[in-house]
Amino acid sequence: AELRKASKRLSCHKRYKIQKKIREHHRKVRKEAKKRGHKKPKKDPGIPSAAPFKEELLREAEQRKQRLEELKQKQKLNRQKEHEKKRKLEAKKNAATIKEKAEGKESSGKSKGKTKKSLNKNSKKSFCRELMKVLEASDVVLEVLDARDPMGCRCPQLEQAVTSSGGNKKLLLVLNKIDLVPKDNVEKWLNYLKKEFPTVAFKSATMMKDKTMEQVTKRHARVDFSETSQYFGSKCLLKLLQGYGKTQDKAIQVGVVGFPNVGKSSIINSLKGKRACNVGLARGVTKSVQTVHLDKQTKMLDSPSIIADPSNSALTLALRSIIDPEGSDSADVLEGVNAIINNCSKQQVMMHYNIPDFRDPEEFLSLLAQKRGMLKKGGVPDIENMAQLVLCDWTGARIKYYSQPPGFQKPPPYLTEQKIAEMQEGFNLNNLDQENSNTVQALKHPSPASSIAFQSAGMTNGTIEENKVIEEGSKRGNTETSKEEEEEEEEEEEEFTGSDDDDEDDMEEDDDIREVTRKAKPGKCQRNPANSKEQGAGNERSRSLSFSLDKPADEDDAYDFNTDYV
Repeated sequence: AELRKASKRLSCHKRYKIQKKIREHHRKVRKEAKKRGHKKPKKDPGIPSAAPFKEELLREAEQRKQRLEELKQKQKLNRQKEHEKKRKLEAKKNAATIKEKAEGKESSGKSKGKTKKSLNKNSKKSFCRELMKVLEASDVVLEVLDARDPMGCRCPQLEQAVTSSGGNKKLLLVLNKIDLVPKDNVEKWLNYLKKEFPTVAFKSATMMKDKTMEQVTKRHARVDFSETSQYFGSKCLLKLLQGYGKTQDKAIQVGVVGFPNVGKSSIINSLKGKRACNVGLARGVTKSVQTVHLDKQTKMLDSPSIIADPSNSALTLALRSIIDPEGSDSADVLEGVNAIINNCSKQQVMMHYNIPDFRDPEEFLSLLAQKRGMLKKGGVPDIENMAQLVLCDWTGARIKYYSQPPGFQKPPPYLTEQKIAEMQEGFNLNNLDQENSNTVQALKHPSPASSIAFQSAGMTNGTIEENKVIEEGSKRGNTETSKEEEEEEEEEEEEFTGSDDDDEDDMEEDDDIREVTRKAKPGKCQRNPANSKEQGAGNERSRSLSFSLDKPADEDDAYDFNTDYV
């Protein structure tokens, strides 16, 4: 049946309403035209018959018309010629590109690896490459440590690479974020770390004023950068580097390295006194080497973050990995939060977040989500998003927690007494101790009661060499290729054995039909052993049929409660 068109008929009320509106509109247009004084254009009256030289004027008019037509035709021809030229050029280009593609297919396999390496700036391999450039180019390496967990921010692979490199290369430890840790704890860590490497106490500026910041402060008077733009320990570090440069009698390059979110770029900004490097709460903001000139003698090299080895514990991966919590899987984030809360003082966590007692980390997240109003549909607490927020707080500078240094000093195997003496050579250590004590006293520190006691997991293993990095994408690619190869092999096997399988399937189908007809009879309840063997070799359809028809006719109507979950 053909579909009929929709009817255009309207009710009289609607039709009259439309007509009335049209009339009103026309009336309005006429009124506006009257006000404007709009007049119709007058027709050309032409040349009057009484005018002298009428014939000559008419001839001139005709000649003008002919000239205009000729011009139009010439323009048309020119356009056509241009179009033809363009078509020919496009045809030549297409032919050239086809040839290039045909030639490039052969050499594409060789060049693919090179192009991938140059393009993937966000990959872990490129991060390692840039980090190695900084280590090779720098005379002094600053390893930045978070004062809340200094041991967890140390990378033994990096320290070993610097100490064993030779060439009079020095390694300094910078204990950053000391304003988030109690005063006694900072002094303990300084005494512990200075026995292995020269250590500088530092508090970097998180927000440096630049042109954009000045504009913001003019518009909004409430914005205050007094706390965020303050920095301590920069004079001490500059004096130390300049003193070392004078002993070497040359301009030195200082590389700044460390795990993500320890404050590498913000230290350079504090030393420079203005915003020279990009800074952000997200992990892995710095993706390549950035050079900043402090003066004629010292040049700072900002590097990408060290990549944490996947063999580390869940706690270290949660705090030190370069993956952003928003981009990673919810299971990994939850695992990281569980590890953090299990390694903290429970009472202090309850006091800090102002929540009641909880049995496990999941209950902690649900209580916190209910308190902050993070609920899903139906009032269910949103645990996944809450875990992301908690992890961001712990990796950023919001939560004040501290860890105790080890009870006894046991330097790593790559640090002998001779190496420690070499690293301390060329630096004024007495002056450094005095400057550190001044910076610690000048700052406001939180009390141990207001901060959370944290149990560190020890040094974090990192991957520095590019060859040892295993990319996630490469793993996926390998699995995909292996799957494709397996599928191809299966298809080949099916092609060879296709004819035999068809014959076997026909035989099996006949046997299945016979079994079903036998079992449908009410008298015959028992199964034949020969038939059961054939049935095991059959396909899944025959199995399901035999299973449903195994019972005798008397039991078919009865309901068996044991078969609920079959």
